[in-house]
Amino acid sequence: MTKVALMVSLAVLAIAGLKVGEKAPDFTLTDQNGKPWSLHDRLGKKYIVIYFYPKDESPVCTKEACAFRDNYDKFTKKGAEVVGINGASAASHRSFQENHQLPFTLLSDSADRVLKLYGVHGALGMTGRQTFVLDPTGKIIYTYKGLLQGTKHEEEALAHIPGNP
Repeated sequence: MTKVALMVSLAVLAIAGLKVGEKAPDFTLTDQNGKPWSLHDRLGKKYIVIYFYPKDESPVCTKEACAFRDNYDKFTKKGAEVVGINGASAASHRSFQENHQLPFTLLSDSADRVLKLYGVHGALGMTGRQTFVLDPTGKIIYTYKGLLQGTKHEEEALAHIPGNP
């Protein structure tokens, strides 16, 4: 595939959004500690829950993050890793993580590159809120959208990972 064809394919993918059964696009972003985090490094090992959220410390986003935190042991017992992504800086993520004792990784997507790559669309002038559950091969097995249903994302993601918590 030529570089132009690949770019057009990615642009169409971003507009349409990713669907269940598709392979999740690989990416590398900076975590809350300033270290690189790559999806390809985790594949073959665990289920991955990627949740996109609009803003650190906003009321709905904080409830969402705390719901993932409060049930984090259930995710790990099912063999899953949880990762939150938005456009905030690594320093903002570190503060958010410390303020709410979040045990999972937060990634900085300051240019909204991965958000667009995954086709996550916002509303009401905010970045989108969408969760993807990937199997260990990187295939999307579930996705949930809900801008104002922050805590529902954790519940839906956990329900769609096989196994008992």
